[in-house]
Amino acid sequence: MSITFRPIAAEDWVKVATIYKQGIDTGNATFQQEIPDWTDWDKAHLKTCRILACTENGIAGWAALSPVSSRCVYAGVAEVSVYVSTAHQGKKIGTALLGKLITDSENEGIWTLQAGIFPENTASLQLHDRMGFRQVGYREKIGKMDNTWRNTVLLERRSKLII
Repeated sequence: MSITFRPIAAEDWVKVATIYKQGIDTGNATFQQEIPDWTDWDKAHLKTCRILACTENGIAGWAALSPVSSRCVYAGVAEVSVYVSTAHQGKKIGTALLGKLITDSENEGIWTLQAGIFPENTASLQLHDRMGFRQVGYREKIGKMDNTWRNTVLLERRSKLII
């Protein structure tokens, strides 16, 4: 399967949101319970490093970065989001997206990528591990979801190019 990449644009939002909703529906991809509108999503993510993975069948997944802080000292630190459509899972789309996101983020001067992943999301934990992320923490009862406390594993990837 051939994968091409292009930036996410406002006109892609319906398809991006559909894939995001598939992740939400698993209960193990995000604390988010409802899909934001384009304006809110756009404000919450960096303007660069917004990537669509496309195949001959259309959009297969997406990845984007969110700032971890508004403080200037953290300008090179971002949180990773990677979502793959249910129809394309198990086809290495996530690996391709995360690899592209890492490359693009380094080209943008990002020196640290972070990910907070539910421990139940073993596929995402394995993907991040394969791509050079390391576990730096375990956040117990960090937030409630459907009135149940949830834990997250905090992962980090430090660039070897930006020193």
